[in-house]
Amino acid sequence: MTYVTRGVFAAASLLLMMLATALVVLGLREAWDGFASPDASGADAVLDVLGYVIVAIAVFDVAKYLFEDEVRRGNEKRSAAEARRSLTKFLSTIIIALFLEALVMVFKTAREDVTQMGYPTALLAASVFVLIGLGIFQRLSATVEEKVGDDDEAEDDADRVEAGRPVRRAKAGTAKT
Repeated sequence: MTYVTRGVFAAASLLLMMLATALVVLGLREAWDGFASPDASGADAVLDVLGYVIVAIAVFDVAKYLFEDEVRRGNEKRSAAEARRSLTKFLSTIIIALFLEALVMVFKTAREDVTQMGYPTALLAASVFVLIGLGIFQRLSATVEEKVGDDDEAEDDADRVEAGRPVRRAKAGTAKT
């Protein structure tokens, strides 16, 4: 069953990577058409390409995250700190993409119809809330890790007890042996 799961995640990752590449190619083709057309604005073409590339980066990062965490690692045990770092890296890319997309929307909306500025503003606000949520998650999980200790340490201690070896506790500020 593990191989089937890994295969499904690998296929999904590959599909997402291909779709991200297709978005970049589509954006470049539309930009080329925009520059070639005498009616179209070059600035609009550039903003459109920027939007496509931003979404493509976010999609590609999702694919990379799935591949690294589900295909390569599989069922390996991970510490809470490692999972937190992985999730933070993933969400950071998504947050950056959200902010960039909101910025592109602000520029496009300001050029076309300023009365529609509520939509880019809502996207900016949502991006800020996601960033604040990530900060709260980071703070709370770091605090819990300090109080409880790393999961790997508890598992190592259990393995030592099971094997009949003594568990040694390190003094504050020193490494555990």
